[in-house]
Amino acid sequence: MAGLSIHNLLADWDAVIACFYHPQLPPTNNEAERALPHAVIARRISWTRTNEGSLAYCSILSVVETCRLRKVDPWSDVAQVLTQAVEV
Repeated sequence: MAGLSIHNLLADWDAVIACFYHPQLPPTNNEAERALPHAVIARRISWTRTNEGSLAYCSILSVVETCRLRKVDPWSDVAQVLTQAVEV
């Protein structure tokens, strides 16, 4: 694991052992890692060069992918969140 030190591992220890306390959580992040390559390529060719743009792109992608895995329409969820944000 590139860049992983014992300090980082210990700092995130609760996340490392979470799958033992919550069996519904996968023990690895392989599924998330496999979802990344197309996102990285798309971000590179979409001219998203600012930190804010990259964060927005990744956040939206995360929401869409999570909804897809849960078999939920991501666009209705996004619309609901935006509507609630405007009403505040």
